[in-house]
Amino acid sequence: MATPETTTEVPQDFEALKTVILERKAQLPKRLKQVAAYSLDNPDEIAFGTAASIATSADVQPSTLVRFAQHFGFEGFSSLQQIFRARLRERTPGYEDRLKALSENEHSKLESGSIFNGFVAAAHRSLDNIATSVDPEAFERAVDILAKAETVYLIAKRRSYPISSYMAYAFGKLKVKYQLVGTAAGIDDDMLAMAGKNDAAFAVSFSPYASESAAQARLLAERKVPVVSLTDSAFSPLAESSKVWFELVEADHAGFRSLSASMAFAMALTVAIAEKRHRLQEEARTE
Repeated sequence: MATPETTTEVPQDFEALKTVILERKAQLPKRLKQVAAYSLDNPDEIAFGTAASIATSADVQPSTLVRFAQHFGFEGFSSLQQIFRARLRERTPGYEDRLKALSENEHSKLESGSIFNGFVAAAHRSLDNIATSVDPEAFERAVDILAKAETVYLIAKRRSYPISSYMAYAFGKLKVKYQLVGTAAGIDDDMLAMAGKNDAAFAVSFSPYASESAAQARLLAERKVPVVSLTDSAFSPLAESSKVWFELVEADHAGFRSLSASMAFAMALTVAIAEKRHRLQEEARTE
């Protein structure tokens, strides 16, 4: 029987479910919020796992999964799972064929070659996912915000740092004014204090999130400096501080995650920003 909490309109696909979860995340009870975060971060596990295994991974009781499903209008957890299984069926075909080709490669006959194949396969999975998960309109909004900024502040720490470092290198070559946050002199706060409403920031952080990056993005957002971010979960602390944010989960091999898709995204964003800035400058000159 429906409760006052449950939605009157049951989501019919994964994107609709994701939208409803994000709309309600602030109002969800603690345990349901745990399930929500786990389900969006690990959709494949929700599709294939049992209620018991999923509950263990999400650190909740199996009954919480039923409550979560009913909260969003489903009769039970198994009917919610169908949404996640349908998502897998809708994926771009050809992925399994590529994996099979990799496994038949001569490298796989050697131990080191199997490691090589594993990382190549993980990179393929990551790139396949980003090709279908990045919303073109959101990407255009992000480019618009960053291209119009006087200075682009780049925020990233730990595993994410190579992304901002590459963007800084490319921005320098493309003559885009930027500031790489993260100095050996420890003057990040002083650097960020110079950011104004005509500037913008691009922040990157993946789980386990760098608390300093989240705090810096939040500080800029509070000062009305628009923030665009790249992260791996709708429940990331960066999402709440961002005008536009992108969710990207890199596939792993033996527990190691590369930055294949993240770097592809960064390259595309960097070049798109430079191209739009050039176009805006040309338009201003002809007026």
